[in-house]
Amino acid sequence: MKKYFFLFLLFITVSFDSQKPVAYDAGEWFKFRIHYGFINAGFATLEIQEAVKNNIKVYHAIGKGYTVGMSRFFFKVDDTYESYFDKVTNKPFQFVRKIDEGGYTKNQEGFFNQDANKVLLKDYKNKTEKTFLVTENVQDIISTFYFLRNYPTIDKLKVGESVVVDMFFDDEVFKFKLKFIGREDIATKFGIAPCMIFRPIVQSGRVFKEEESLTVWISDDENKIPLRIKASLAVGSIKADLENFKGLKNPFMVKLEKK
Repeated sequence: MKKYFFLFLLFITVSFDSQKPVAYDAGEWFKFRIHYGFINAGFATLEIQEAVKNNIKVYHAIGKGYTVGMSRFFFKVDDTYESYFDKVTNKPFQFVRKIDEGGYTKNQEGFFNQDANKVLLKDYKNKTEKTFLVTENVQDIISTFYFLRNYPTIDKLKVGESVVVDMFFDDEVFKFKLKFIGREDIATKFGIAPCMIFRPIVQSGRVFKEEESLTVWISDDENKIPLRIKASLAVGSIKADLENFKGLKNPFMVKLEKK
């Protein structure tokens, strides 16, 4: 469970719509309930606000994950991930990563120079600074979530086709590959929701059982929000469900409201 909430934040990056930012706006907020096997392990929240960077109005997204109850007694987690990114291009200006996972801590900020394809990473815990070369239009983990919600042609993908996004995380750029599986209606606490199904391709071994161990259900409407996530891990399994939300830009489409 050491990378428990990082994995969750990675999972929820699978969310898509069209090129223009029609899927979200400032004021949107999600809360997810996370289960580790049969245990109610914790919660994760994600919200988006407005801010100013370099005299430019930008989006400021904040993701948090934390354990509760007995899970917190055995393995305390308090994670915060933030991203400041351009309202039009979605290019990130800055990210924040503050985590405490069972005593394993990190306190970092990254500053993007998109023109020079560089990231200045400041590590406050170790009191170091280092500049990394990155690919053009690279995203951080949180900005990827919003970038993909407005990804072009996602609704036209055929079953088996994939989308690849360059993401900077843990001092490197890696290609985050997402495969479209199909469509399905699922029962949620809000009603029966039409969904698109995706599987991120991950590395099998220490954390995941197989390359396709993750399955993500995304609302098949203009919001493109994650409604359910399941993952088979090397030890146990994870499930996350959308528990609550507010501030959606578009109506949340359900076929049948839950009584």
